[in-house]
Amino acid sequence: MAAQPVRTHELSADAKRMLRSVSTATLTSQLQKHGLRNTFLAGLYPLRPDLRMVGYAFTLRYIPAREDLADERYDNTKNVQRLAVEAVGAEDVLIVDARGDISAASLGHILGTRITQRGAAGFVTDGALRDTPGFRELALPTYIRAPHATTSFVAHHPVEMQVPIGCAGVAVTPGDVVVGDAEGVVIVPAHLAEEVAQGGYEQEIREEFFQEKVAGGASIIGVYPPNDETLAEFEQWRREKGV
Repeated sequence: MAAQPVRTHELSADAKRMLRSVSTATLTSQLQKHGLRNTFLAGLYPLRPDLRMVGYAFTLRYIPAREDLADERYDNTKNVQRLAVEAVGAEDVLIVDARGDISAASLGHILGTRITQRGAAGFVTDGALRDTPGFRELALPTYIRAPHATTSFVAHHPVEMQVPIGCAGVAVTPGDVVVGDAEGVVIVPAHLAEEVAQGGYEQEIREEFFQEKVAGGASIIGVYPPNDETLAEFEQWRREKGV
């Protein structure tokens, strides 16, 4: 089974730069303006909160394990998990649909190391990971529900890659733009990514000004959301800041 990256849109350099600075909270607000309310992968946490993640979804789907399907020796020529690890490429984020099951790991440190060496932009699972201390040493943004020391085949059987999946209750299609920060992960449909990146960048410039005013003692009334006077102040502040 071979899989190639599925990308309906390649991000511009400017969009990548903005997505690396804009928070996932801001991105969810921007996506709501496009009618998308379920885009944040709730319940996951980062093993490397110091790293930002921007990449393209490379999906892997697990079903519940069954003894007659189990691949306890992990045949690298047939096992879909192993094939996905060898197919994920530069700027891809390997996202695993583990059905929210944390009774065994999705994978472990050696495979995480291989993903890193292949240039992946990150790893996300709504299940568990083993060897989490090792993952904390990898230069790989990684998001999980929980640690679990047990190997994957005890609870999971990999069946498909590069297909639409659900992860943490959110729909993910191959090639979606995936953004992660210290708060978590948001999925941005590729066709909206440029507009959402620009809108998020502009939103955060405005909110930096609002934050300064509130931190300085201003009431939120007339500031958040802003009235005409506050907007005029913001434009002056922006000119002075050159942003």
